[in-house]
Amino acid sequence: MCGICGGVDFRQDRREDERREVLAAMTATMACRGPDDEGLHLDAHAALGHRRLAVIDVPGGRQPMALPPRPGTDVPEAVLVYSGETYNFRELRAELTAAGHTFRTDSDTEVVLHAHREWGRRDPREAVRRMNGMFAYALWDPAAQELVLVRDRLGIKPLYYLPTADGVLFASEPKAILADPRVERRVTLDGLRRLLAWVHDPSNAVFAGMCEVPPGAVVRVTREGVREERYWQLADTGHTDDVPTTVRRVAELLEDTARRQLVADVPLCTLLSGGLDSSALTALAAQYTDGRIRSFAVDFTGYEDNFRADDVRGTPDAPYVREVAAHVGTDHTDIRLSTEQLMDPDVRRAALHARDLPMGLGDMDTSLYLLFRAVRERSTVALSGESADEVFGGYRDFHDADTVAADTFPWLAGRMMRADPGDPGLLDPGLSGRLDLPGHLDAQYRAALAEVPELTGPAADDPHERRMREICFLYLTRFLPNLLDRKDRMSMAVGLEVRVPFCDHRLVEYVFGAPWAHKTFDGREKSLLRHATAHLLPESVVQRVKSPYPSTQDDAYEKELRERAAALLRRDDSPAAPLIDRKAVAARIDAPLDGGSGMHARFQLERVLDVDAWLRDYDVELDLR
Repeated sequence: MCGICGGVDFRQDRREDERREVLAAMTATMACRGPDDEGLHLDAHAALGHRRLAVIDVPGGRQPMALPPRPGTDVPEAVLVYSGETYNFRELRAELTAAGHTFRTDSDTEVVLHAHREWGRRDPREAVRRMNGMFAYALWDPAAQELVLVRDRLGIKPLYYLPTADGVLFASEPKAILADPRVERRVTLDGLRRLLAWVHDPSNAVFAGMCEVPPGAVVRVTREGVREERYWQLADTGHTDDVPTTVRRVAELLEDTARRQLVADVPLCTLLSGGLDSSALTALAAQYTDGRIRSFAVDFTGYEDNFRADDVRGTPDAPYVREVAAHVGTDHTDIRLSTEQLMDPDVRRAALHARDLPMGLGDMDTSLYLLFRAVRERSTVALSGESADEVFGGYRDFHDADTVAADTFPWLAGRMMRADPGDPGLLDPGLSGRLDLPGHLDAQYRAALAEVPELTGPAADDPHERRMREICFLYLTRFLPNLLDRKDRMSMAVGLEVRVPFCDHRLVEYVFGAPWAHKTFDGREKSLLRHATAHLLPESVVQRVKSPYPSTQDDAYEKELRERAAALLRRDDSPAAPLIDRKAVAARIDAPLDGGSGMHARFQLERVLDVDAWLRDYDVELDLR
């Protein structure tokens, strides 16, 4: 895991010392992503920066990494800066060795370099398709004068780029691109739409002109310009396996994925919530770990003793965490957080800086940051159950008839985020009218539906099967990337690598292709995962109803949130003032903030505070024309 940045400039009118200074500044913004090492590469047109978190081949995996020059030249054949993990690098290395390649290190980075040399000369996608992993990297070919930007299939690792007049800038995080003094920190109405809509859109990274490399894509940059090319996307697989065969295949894929993702030369652990996903993953990991595997859980002071069930969360995590830890035999640690920690201004500032954007998740972000910071004191790599709900259909929204029937993104119609997109909420009414979020969301929704692969086979004539194919596709492509970005940013902000085995593309492809009737064959959510792993888990966890990531129920947190929002309204210098309806904010301060619908109100207040801090700390120029 690491941070990468740089760019190409085919005109190159900067002095050498200025270029190096800018590259060093870009690289320095991501020191937290790579606390172990730093490297820079500059040539006539390319600049590549790298910050390293050493996980595999600690002494030998330094970057930027280059292939030796071709005979008769002194220019490297290719230069790579790489972030992430290629889990099948050992198999690829054996195949490449048999083809005549020689290796100087034991790192997966060098395998990626040679894979492009062997299979990706004409089309880099041919090399990437052979890789199983989570990765984002930039490959510079000096002879061809081409930069290739690559992102993994599900978008686990982030990668941003900004086309310029003479090339492109790229980085793992926007803050690195913004470190180039030529880049405007400008946000237009289009950027605000992306910021306010919980819908992933790689063509719009909020800051004007900035994009993401789409999941499952490469971006090729030459003198002729910039073009995106897909190497992977969800497709109809023509699933013909019956339910017992499907369960067995899911179990096989999970076991193979767990084994692959336990490879590390540094301490490794699991994140355990007591739900089916993290518990199954912890039990699988324990099977292939020598000794006891470490596990960590987040909890809040007094949460279990004073827990209040609502229409979002029915049970606290702690009793299930204890049961799984005892059943599996993990070396377990609870990270218990107080309201004082969650509301600490330095912690909130760190979480906002990690995200680069004011997402407004409040304690759900700060608690994740604090959890990862504590985990990092004992481990460098953690396995997470993220994405199992999207892959296997675990959210309640998948199983609510009204939500499924809603003609919009299901999470916007569901119980967690239910809100009328036409209601300006806390936005200035005039600004809300110019934004036209209902129109924007509808256009995004129609575009997403147009990408859904056609359902084939016996289920093709079943309207419910067709609709559930759409719902699954929307969650995997428009919702999941937001969660993956959150997990990456919060973990890498403290130098922790978090792996997500449920995002193994083989598993995602197989389960996506299975009929919805298979995914709910026992009349419940996540039937395939439950039956594939039930033999590893306590019965209470097997039967536990889905409970989302916890949020504190401490009244003191809500009181402090209201007071800070009220203090913002009293300030005359708030940079958020042009964006908000002060009367609406004042009314929201006095409204209930707990429970299902109350969570949406709470997020609104959190976002007002975050937007105010973001505009100030990032020196953002708002262009609201």
